[in-house]
Amino acid sequence: MENIHKIVTDFFFSHTKKIPDRIEKLPQSGSDRMYFRIYIAEQTFIATYNTNIKENNTFIYFSNHFKHQQLPVPTIFAANDDCNLYLQEDLGTESLLNKIENLGHNPTVYLLFQKSLSALASLQITGDKDLNYNQCLTAKEFGKQAIMSDLLYFKYYFLDTLRIPYDKQAIIDDFEALSTYLTKTEHKYFMFRDFQSRNIIVKNNEVYFIDYQGGMKGALQYDVASLLWQAKAELNEEWKNSLLDFYMNEIDKLLPKPIDRITFVSQYNGYVLIRLLQVLGAYGFRGLFERKAHFLSSIPLALKSVKYFLEHQRIGIIMPEFDRLLQAMVNPEIIEKFTPPKATDTTALKITINSFSYKKGLPKDESGNGGGFVFDMRGILNPGRFEEYKTLCGKDKPVIDFLEQQTRMSQFLNSAWDLIDITIEDYLKRNFNHLVINFGCTGGQHRSVYAAEQTARHLRNKYHLKINLQHTNELNWLRTTN
Repeated sequence: MENIHKIVTDFFFSHTKKIPDRIEKLPQSGSDRMYFRIYIAEQTFIATYNTNIKENNTFIYFSNHFKHQQLPVPTIFAANDDCNLYLQEDLGTESLLNKIENLGHNPTVYLLFQKSLSALASLQITGDKDLNYNQCLTAKEFGKQAIMSDLLYFKYYFLDTLRIPYDKQAIIDDFEALSTYLTKTEHKYFMFRDFQSRNIIVKNNEVYFIDYQGGMKGALQYDVASLLWQAKAELNEEWKNSLLDFYMNEIDKLLPKPIDRITFVSQYNGYVLIRLLQVLGAYGFRGLFERKAHFLSSIPLALKSVKYFLEHQRIGIIMPEFDRLLQAMVNPEIIEKFTPPKATDTTALKITINSFSYKKGLPKDESGNGGGFVFDMRGILNPGRFEEYKTLCGKDKPVIDFLEQQTRMSQFLNSAWDLIDITIEDYLKRNFNHLVINFGCTGGQHRSVYAAEQTARHLRNKYHLKINLQHTNELNWLRTTN
């Protein structure tokens, strides 16, 4: 991490002749890209470090192309010779998803959705002009092969994990029919591919787009379906319908002639289904195979979105085996399987999480129950070996970055949580009242503190449990109870 910070600092200086006041690493999401916010006086910039050179080239090309057409994307200021590091405009920290979470579904948020859809129509249609699709990261067009790929991705990483019996040839035939139907759309322009509220930045009440490097030529319906049916946005039926009408009005202004709305909406519904299933495939891969808790917890909401869609929307083709499987997939028993139990005000179970130093010994269990978990963190590289981390602890950002980027801490914790979650769910069912979870390391300052903090966060988010969190090493300022 220190080396990357130096690379970013040197790169920034080479293009601005200024030394940053500070550089802050931003949280990573599902990709390997690393983002850094650079502060200098009253200005901020974003530096992106990514070893996927083709992805960088695509993003830079798209950004420059769209910016030339005065579309709402960040300005790219510079890229290094290796093209694994580039400097771009900082559009801020507030996304449309943040606005929904903070303000709810109020008129201000509705207006931001309208602005987003109006800007999307321009990005798709105006941005398509003279765009070189040879620069695309993967396929040039979201055609039949790409649609089949998304359906198979859903099949392998989610549907097959449910172990619902089905006719394999019949399901492939239905996939073929759906992909053929959707490729016959009349209107194909630039397709954002991952158009959702977290990729829409709100700055001074205007909207800007990020993360469009996966774009290609495709149906206009795909992106609007992605936004309006995003599970986390939780838009009601009235908003979905009125915003779709608004979007169709916007594209009518830009197209040579008005669209056939009946056909457009029928195919839109097909792309809604494709998008919902693609998201479930991603959640299945990240959650069921990579064991990432955040994605596992998102599966029930995604399944409920599919269930709602099946109950309220229709696609203009018949797919008997696929329809049967989809109905089975959203059975309440399946949704419940992925829905963890939640604590309530009357739940007896209380969790104590300790970080401790093996030099001082295991913390005493004050509950009198005995037992619980003890995880030895000494197999993880110790930040305390490095001078710059010696006065910090596992709650400080430099230590967090070190543990997340330069060690196998995330893999360790995901495995630990698999064990802990089994016990938590059993204890909730049997109305047990206490569980102790201990994380120990050499000094009880870095690795164990980080592990305890992250485990407390995981259990609060997943089970809504009350956590007594204690850091028990000799530094009294580390001790916290929540």
